[in-house]
Amino acid sequence: MNTTSGTLDEALLRLHSAGPEFRGYLSNHGPMAVEAMVRNGQAGSVHRWLDAYADKLEDVPAARSRITDANWPEALGDPSRVTDWTGYFTEKVAERPWRELLTEWWPRLLPGIAGAATHPVIRVGHTVRSLLTDGEDAVLIAELAHALGYWAARHLPLPTAVHPTGGATPSEALSALPRITDQQVTPVEGYAQLASLPGWLSTAESLHLPDDPEAVRQGLTALVRAAALSYAHHGHRNGIMLVHAATAPNAVLRTLPALPRHLWARSFSAAWAASSAITTLYAADAPRPAPSAEAVTPEEVFERAVAHGNEHAIKFADTALDIAATSEDGDTGALSAALNALAQIDKDD
Repeated sequence: MNTTSGTLDEALLRLHSAGPEFRGYLSNHGPMAVEAMVRNGQAGSVHRWLDAYADKLEDVPAARSRITDANWPEALGDPSRVTDWTGYFTEKVAERPWRELLTEWWPRLLPGIAGAATHPVIRVGHTVRSLLTDGEDAVLIAELAHALGYWAARHLPLPTAVHPTGGATPSEALSALPRITDQQVTPVEGYAQLASLPGWLSTAESLHLPDDPEAVRQGLTALVRAAALSYAHHGHRNGIMLVHAATAPNAVLRTLPALPRHLWARSFSAAWAASSAITTLYAADAPRPAPSAEAVTPEEVFERAVAHGNEHAIKFADTALDIAATSEDGDTGALSAALNALAQIDKDD
């Protein structure tokens, strides 16, 4: 075991003794944040950050009853069964390869991608990235069971299904989305308004959804970039919640290589539905200038996020670095968005 993966294993083992949420609904971001820190050269800061973060976490909820292959549908979307779900997936990852399990459950869970403000799919994306990068480490496989269990427990379909059939690019469709009037709402409260919001469904369905898997990957990459750039100018209304418009589709993008290609198009569609919903709920209508990142390297941006300490800032900077790494010019727009997140999260935290 190398030092980096050892640090991640140690941190995840600490986090597995806590529940996936605290204060009744707030997501435990620890597994996502520490994975991002390890992946971006900040492994030395992991335990110090976790020492401070762990104070807010709560114990694992009590189990209720065993979930089986026969009775799982009745437990889907029941947050009180989260420990039962973790136990179910822990059994399953011990019985079969993790990719097979993920392939079976990914299409079952995708319709509920919006649950818990998309945190479960984000947690899965961080885990899959490490499994693909570091190999089949036992602690990472255990973390996948926790992540899938959290998603199953918080599985929540949007009130209206989105079937993209138009010709718009992610940037075009994202910029055309309407906004709800009162953005001081929980995600569940906001989702309930989407079906009756004029223009939301037609705009969400205006996205072009390609059939070719490689075009799907490119489209999903474009969505992540568009959502990050949107945050750069529209993140001042709700700086914390809007980060998920970019980090959720990026989690799906990170997971694609572990999935059969026939699942890629529906993965893009689900990621877009979640991103468009969060943008409608939490993006400011009028844009503002973004901070300049012309003289800042990606590494410096991530160091600033870790020094800032907020888990959302760390995760968003992690996504910004992904965007910059796949852009020929380093994508200073995405880095500007990450710098903007530091200021907006300070305001909202």
